[in-house]
Amino acid sequence: MSRRTTIRLSDAAGWRSPVIFLMLMAVVNGISAATWGSLLNNFAIEQANFTGREIGILQSLREVPGLLAFTAVGWLLFIREQNFALLALLFLTAGVAFTGFVPFTLGLYAITMLMSFGFHYYETMNQSLSLQWLPKDRAPQLLGRIFAAGSAASIVSYGVIFLLWKWLKLDFVGVYLIGGGLGLALVIYLWLAFPRFEAEVKQHTHLFLRRRYWLYYLLTFLAGARRQIFIVFAGFLMVEKFHFSVAGIAALFMINALMNVFIMPKVGALVGRWGERRALIFEYAGLILVFVSYAFVTDPWIAAGLYIADHALFSWALALKTYFQKIADPRDIAPTAGVAFSINHIAAVVIPVIFGLIWLQNPSMVFLLGAGIAGLSLLLALLIPHRPEPGRETLLGMSRAPHAAE
Repeated sequence: MSRRTTIRLSDAAGWRSPVIFLMLMAVVNGISAATWGSLLNNFAIEQANFTGREIGILQSLREVPGLLAFTAVGWLLFIREQNFALLALLFLTAGVAFTGFVPFTLGLYAITMLMSFGFHYYETMNQSLSLQWLPKDRAPQLLGRIFAAGSAASIVSYGVIFLLWKWLKLDFVGVYLIGGGLGLALVIYLWLAFPRFEAEVKQHTHLFLRRRYWLYYLLTFLAGARRQIFIVFAGFLMVEKFHFSVAGIAALFMINALMNVFIMPKVGALVGRWGERRALIFEYAGLILVFVSYAFVTDPWIAAGLYIADHALFSWALALKTYFQKIADPRDIAPTAGVAFSINHIAAVVIPVIFGLIWLQNPSMVFLLGAGIAGLSLLLALLIPHRPEPGRETLLGMSRAPHAAE
């Protein structure tokens, strides 16, 4: 079947199905994230001589493209969502491949921006395509399987990184090139081997904020703030305070990914059974405990356990996506994916720099503030109905029917 062939979702079958396409995109993202993430802190500290200040600036710059994710809607006037997702993965994999060639501050900032534009545009399109292509009654389970596929790719990547570093003695340049190059090869395969899938509902191509989506927007904003504390400072804690090596970080990441392969399908099934309200309450309550524990941990093995628990709890965030799917007008999914991703990154742009300065004075305070953010998310999750749908977006004002203009 030619890559230029366009088929309707209802006609897609076999291995060239939308679900397989989404899984393979997740594999590319998993390889890229594993390569970049497992090496970054060691590369920044050992090669670029970064301190908490520089790593905070880098992570803030990395999130600027996320803040600009709303611009993806404009690009959809010229390029299909599916093609745009693959183009974004092209930038992501190229950025990863060439990271090892820039062991200095400005170079690392620049290549991170290239990689980040690819990652954030991909994530925006991936969320939009997933919620359009997956049926509502099976979305949590299928999302769990898609995430598990990405985690399986990460496991293989972490294992390869461990072997390349520990036994073959490759340097940062070689490992980054191999990881980014493999991801790039898979992007080309996706472009050539799969048809274009025609969505059932044409998406809006203009930006807007719907008043009835306010709870989703706010939870998305807080999720971005919490996740930055985990991504930036939990990993930095492992290297700076507990002196984890590249091999140690790769092994830790591999454990996380291995857990995801087994737990993500189960998480998806539980979200389908429990509902989004209970699933998010469970996630946020667990994160409060983890962040408070981070603030006072002194044992590296306990810290590693917290890191694994933290990562596992974030897998429950798929419930926020399916919550939106249930309350959304189908035509709103693509533009809202871009807007929500930008909202998610408002705090993400600011937190690494501000919290990086706090880190220099009191690292524990960074994690205590994270616990406070998780607590606020928990309170807001209590407003989600047991059965959300259009007109029942929150427990406040459920009797009022939604209008397209809101």
